[in-house]
Amino acid sequence: MKSTRIVIIFFLCCCSCASKTEIRENRLNVYLTGSSKYFLLPPGDIENTMDMAQRISAEWQGKDYSFNTWIKADEAGMEMILLNELGVNIGELSYRNGFASFSSPVLPKSLKPEYIIADFQLCFYNTPALKRALEECGLSLENSGNNRRIYHGKNVIIEINKSRDTVRLVNHLRGYAYTLEGNFK
Repeated sequence: MKSTRIVIIFFLCCCSCASKTEIRENRLNVYLTGSSKYFLLPPGDIENTMDMAQRISAEWQGKDYSFNTWIKADEAGMEMILLNELGVNIGELSYRNGFASFSSPVLPKSLKPEYIIADFQLCFYNTPALKRALEECGLSLENSGNNRRIYHGKNVIIEINKSRDTVRLVNHLRGYAYTLEGNFK
């Protein structure tokens, strides 16, 4: 009888450990480098809630893009509506309950919402949670006031500079940058 209890306890311990690993592996993730798998943080780790219009100017592969967006982000999730210059909806992104979705009649189908969400988190999520998540994937975070730098070893791969009305993200590794304009207080 005693040996049966020990076997049951051992089995339960093994199963509970496996399920924690499995849950983590099923979380949404992106590769910030070729080998650094960043798991998206839960919405509750946002620094400040948002419900506002933003202007986005992006630079990628020698081309400039700009559009407007309405973003609502809080402890429950994130919703983003992308608008062209005339105010016409050109895409919608959602991140809730551990799931991400993106739809757009004009933007590439290959655009993965997880990467947009990851960049948003790098800019607007609280430092302790972000630092922990980056360390888990072999990266480090340097946060000094309104500036953040993400390192892979000694190399800066991402820089973020924030002010009251502008956030600028430069991804040196992937070769893109964008500027968000809004009232970030």
